[in-house]
Amino acid sequence: MDGQPRGRLTLRDLPDRWTDLGEFIRTQREMARLSLRRMSEIAGISNPYLSQIERGLRKPSAEILQQIAKALRISAESLYIRAGILDDNRDLHADLVGHILSASDIDDNQKQVLIAVYLSFRAQPEVTSSRNEAVEPDGKAAYDRGGGDDGGAERAGR
Repeated sequence: MDGQPRGRLTLRDLPDRWTDLGEFIRTQREMARLSLRRMSEIAGISNPYLSQIERGLRKPSAEILQQIAKALRISAESLYIRAGILDDNRDLHADLVGHILSASDIDDNQKQVLIAVYLSFRAQPEVTSSRNEAVEPDGKAAYDRGGGDDGGAERAGR
């Protein structure tokens, strides 16, 4: 058809985001005057994997991006934004991930775990508890006012 073997991914098949991210990482690495091999050693990831990330062939996890950012001495947040993990148009002070990233009393590994847990919860549908509580969009609990001896008036602040 187009000369490409069937089943083989080409750069056209992958989202531009990963290509752009890889190009940004490569540019930062070159500006830091690091060879691919040296950067992979500093970041603690394999040389072939880093090469694939730079070519946009792999989707790195937030943890890998953090390791790359540390090796390049740049903000992990800048890589998270380029990877689509964080929204570039968000208000950092109102954003939990921004607060986690700016926390000075926890280390990078703890930040990464907190962000991963937070993002995993955001990916799940809202869950109600055994007390029929549901989370409203404003973050407050909405109670089932149909049960109980007070009809929910006490919990509702009445």
